[in-house]
Amino acid sequence: MKYNNIYLKKGKEESLRRYHPWVFSGAINHIDNGVKEGDIVRVLTNSNEFIAIGHYQIGSIAVRVLSFEDIVIDENYWYSCIHSAYTMRLSTGIANQPQNDTFRLVHGEGDGLPGLVIDCYGETAVMQAHSVGMHICRFEICKALIAVMGERIKNVYYKSETTLPFKAELDQEDGYLYGGNGNDVCLENGLRFHVDWLRGQKTGFFIDQRENRLLLEHYSHGRSVLNMFCYTGGFSVYAMRGKANVVHSVDSSAKAIELTDRNIDLNYPNDKRHQSYCEDAFKFLDANENKYDLIILDPPAFAKHRAALHNALKGYIRLNVKGMECIKSGGILFTFSCSQVVTKEHFRNAVFTAAAQAHRKVRILHQLHQPADHPINIYHPEGEYLKGLVLYVE
Repeated sequence: MKYNNIYLKKGKEESLRRYHPWVFSGAINHIDNGVKEGDIVRVLTNSNEFIAIGHYQIGSIAVRVLSFEDIVIDENYWYSCIHSAYTMRLSTGIANQPQNDTFRLVHGEGDGLPGLVIDCYGETAVMQAHSVGMHICRFEICKALIAVMGERIKNVYYKSETTLPFKAELDQEDGYLYGGNGNDVCLENGLRFHVDWLRGQKTGFFIDQRENRLLLEHYSHGRSVLNMFCYTGGFSVYAMRGKANVVHSVDSSAKAIELTDRNIDLNYPNDKRHQSYCEDAFKFLDANENKYDLIILDPPAFAKHRAALHNALKGYIRLNVKGMECIKSGGILFTFSCSQVVTKEHFRNAVFTAAAQAHRKVRILHQLHQPADHPINIYHPEGEYLKGLVLYVE
């Protein structure tokens, strides 16, 4: 198959020689006529040497690299990539645990498929495209997914309305590419959760906090727990199993509170230890100082792009100051950032600043990150997006 070419400026291929999977628009000299957003293109150096092949897109990231070999992107390619991702999940034990049928199968650049996410919830796979190129290839990817997973997957739901660039004018609608009768209850570490892949955030559930929720369970025994920004109530359910005395879940979204209550009832029906509150985070913390000895701060991303970094760091400082001011002496604080542009150093400095402003003695017990089914491509450090600290606050 013949693909159009993109030609780089002199010397701009060095990051690709180090296998970084992005080509920035500023590195491009010129493009063949007729190239459209979502097309597969070959990337050539200034001396016409092939260096990569990938999806072209409009924006600062102009090409997301699919391969550094001059290959055809066909059904064999998609099968090979999905098979490689599944094999890794099997080899690490994530995809074959009897107490867990919830895992990320494809994690974008981490699995060599930039712009693609696939999460598995029992017999349903939820596919999400973050580039026009992956959107165009969705049916081929679905076919490869079914071929690799066999009877394990009976439904494939495509959920990309909110992740595709709106300027592409794709008129995309979410819906099933395969099957269509999926049970919305998944199993994670022996606990059950409703997953709203139709209307929920991301693919319906935050799988990336699985190991961190398990750690929280360990610290919950006998404690009064506050789960801020609770969304699906994942941390709350684990705290209940960890024998917390009290668990309170807070979110400003009524839909999130409804989903949290459903998940609590699914695992601990009529358990009076849990209460939920649909309230603003800061207002709730202001009204409940010195009431909890374990607090989870897991807010939505404060920075979607680098221009928002300064304000995001101010937001993390303010939130953590409030959390540290509110928590009882000897309390445990789980605090997170899921903003990709906020590095580990940025986040740690923000929490350090918060501790100083709150005038609390603080020790780091754990440094947390995303789990193995959200792998980081060693050539793409930007893929390390989830940062967390477990703190002991005196």
